[in-house]
Amino acid sequence: MDFGDVMIASPNGRLARKPVSEGISPEKGADIHGPTAVIKSCAKMDHLKTGGTLLNQKFTPEVVAGEAGLNHMADLIRTYFDMDGHHIQFNVVGRDTLIAAQKNPEEYRDLIVRVAGYSDYFRNLDKPLQDEIIERTEQSFG
Repeated sequence: MDFGDVMIASPNGRLARKPVSEGISPEKGADIHGPTAVIKSCAKMDHLKTGGTLLNQKFTPEVVAGEAGLNHMADLIRTYFDMDGHHIQFNVVGRDTLIAAQKNPEEYRDLIVRVAGYSDYFRNLDKPLQDEIIERTEQSFG
């Protein structure tokens, strides 16, 4: 994501010096056809030849709540691995919560987010990285 700091604008609409997507995750706003489309696209590559891949997905707590939400999430993960996907990780937090945590970090001291290949307390991240996580597409099932 730091690469964005030194990159010019890209043809997909990403502005100069804005973060690039992390790992093989879609560019923010490009993943408009849902999480199943994302994993189908990412599973097309030969993950064994890459030395490892990283795919982030973001869901709100409501989307994965209850037995139905849990089943959807489990099916997504199983399907990705059945298609020889390598690595997938999730943030389950809403945009409103992240914005509130950015404005009032002392009230969200325990909020941990998945950044790329690691997790960290949201309050420990610099504002551009917080903004990048906020801007990630909130996926849903159905």
